[in-house]
Amino acid sequence: MSSDKYDEMGRQIYEQIGGIANVKSLYHCMTRIRIALKDPDRVDLEKLKQVPGVIGVVAGETLEIVVGPGVNTKVAQSMVKAAGVQENDPFPENLEQNSTSSYDENKTAVMQKAASVHTAQKASLKNTWWRSALEHISAIFVPLIPAFVGAGLISGVAGILRNMMTAKMLPLSWNLGVAVLGVIANGLFIYLNIYVGINAAKEFGATPGLGGIIGGIVYLPGVVAPMTIPNIFDKLPLAAGQGGIIGVLFSVWLMSYVEKFFHDHMGESLDLIFTPFLTLLIMGLVTIFLIMPFAGWVSNSLVGGINWILHVGGPVAGFILGTAFLPMVLFGLHQILTPIHLQMIQKMGYTPLLPILAMAGAGQVGTAIALWVKCRKNKELTKLIKSALPVGILGVGEPLIYGVSLPLGRPFITACLGGGIGGAVLGAFGNVGSIAIGTSGIALIPLIANNKALIYCFGLLAAYLGGFVLTYLWGVPKSAMVAKNEDGSLVAGTAEPAGTGESATATEITLASPVSGQIESLTAVPDDVFSKKMLGDGFAVIPNEGTIIAPVDGRILTIMDTKHAITMESATGPLELVLHFGIDTVELKGAPFSIEVTSGQHVKRGDIIAKVDLAALKAAGKPTDVMTIITNMEDVAQITPLAAGQVEINQDAVTVKTK
Repeated sequence: MSSDKYDEMGRQIYEQIGGIANVKSLYHCMTRIRIALKDPDRVDLEKLKQVPGVIGVVAGETLEIVVGPGVNTKVAQSMVKAAGVQENDPFPENLEQNSTSSYDENKTAVMQKAASVHTAQKASLKNTWWRSALEHISAIFVPLIPAFVGAGLISGVAGILRNMMTAKMLPLSWNLGVAVLGVIANGLFIYLNIYVGINAAKEFGATPGLGGIIGGIVYLPGVVAPMTIPNIFDKLPLAAGQGGIIGVLFSVWLMSYVEKFFHDHMGESLDLIFTPFLTLLIMGLVTIFLIMPFAGWVSNSLVGGINWILHVGGPVAGFILGTAFLPMVLFGLHQILTPIHLQMIQKMGYTPLLPILAMAGAGQVGTAIALWVKCRKNKELTKLIKSALPVGILGVGEPLIYGVSLPLGRPFITACLGGGIGGAVLGAFGNVGSIAIGTSGIALIPLIANNKALIYCFGLLAAYLGGFVLTYLWGVPKSAMVAKNEDGSLVAGTAEPAGTGESATATEITLASPVSGQIESLTAVPDDVFSKKMLGDGFAVIPNEGTIIAPVDGRILTIMDTKHAITMESATGPLELVLHFGIDTVELKGAPFSIEVTSGQHVKRGDIIAKVDLAALKAAGKPTDVMTIITNMEDVAQITPLAAGQVEINQDAVTVKTK
């Protein structure tokens, strides 16, 4: 992909997330571009997923756009360059007036209108406390992943060479080289608390240097035997590093509030001197005497609890963990495990959790190979597999998840189960750990501790085989075996198989006119979002009275806060419908509308669902068109009009034939 293509991809992403002015900050991890948004409601998820090169999207206040390794770095660099900032830096507030950063505002405006009727999408973007916590953890640790990968692999290579010297496969003269490799790797691992403290301070809005000092305090610098600092809870001496990563995170988070308090209440002439002095003094004492003992207890309990589960649960625990990890990756929840892995590494020298979770990616690889073998006629699918499989083998699973298994449905389940089989194998052997994080798949082999790399390889093979067999025997949908060209078109003479098992038997559903008035095609509606059928196809009616009914038996899904649109699904089919009242009526904040139903309510065709004050709409200068739009057009084979000209409320309007 050329640099121009990366620029174009970044431009299209900006268009679908509300424009460059809707971005707070942006950075990338191993496979994703992570964007902090000012207004998540301005994102059009469906159009964002359709941007060429976008593999998948995880919605949240921090929007995660999966584009794959390599591409993510180049697209992220292009996007921050357009904003004139660096990754993770805040975007300037005046970007809308910045000519070097502007994008097509007309397209952005159209996108915003489309997003206004995607209520379900909006709901999925709302932030929650746990999502916010995950985003903080991600922002703190994701920038360190390249360091974990680099230092971890160097440490792994040093360990392999050390073992070879012990086995007399290499002369002892290699000892100096191995020691130098250890020095390089330990530049991260020995002082990891400081790096985490700096990043945490940036994330929580505190001074990075102060966060680094708090991280350093946990090491108890200068405290050497026989001098000790007592734990105020049990009077035993505190140990350097007690509480580890968990303690640093909590201390720096608390420090951000202390520092802000002094900034707000300290006079300008004293702020520079006394704010850092008092912040460090207070938080240093709190960290040493309160947080280190408490976080140490939490850390010991967490590490001990996980080890107990793995020891007692054995293969059962391994199966559950290996099976559950892919769904966590799908929703971006896997980031919460990063501090747990690091805490285990600090306590034990390795994390036994990571190799088991890595089996999930191996199950995905086995599933992909089974699909490749069984769906050779589907050139579109095999092309996707060939491009995503190499990075999947190296432990980067998102391209296979979003591009292959998840869209097909059943293969995602068999991939999860394949990962569970690999996890069960490692759980049965027990105590298979990794000395660092950041990689999985075969790339994790050099990082396996205690000379158990061969056992890890057994687990990988079991997961590969489990994912392959389960998918081959049960997980391949008939639709995936249809002969297709690389562009997705059917091979000449090929027909889509009936009853693929992926959709219901074809049915015909009649939609009624929701109002009395003049029926018209969507192409006649004076708004591009509807006339160009960006949301889907259907029909419109220019009403002559304000009562609106349900056009079909079904269930109300969502009601816009501004009452100008309702989404529902039909009882059969089902069809997903948007009923939109007027044009640009979101601006009226619900004043002309009365909603007669509630979310989740089942309705019959002809039931009154809303009333509209048409005179108020006209007085506000808004077109009164009532649109009935089918949004899941991928399930629709044909729409046949049944009426023209003047129609009565509840009169048959169109027949929809589903696939």
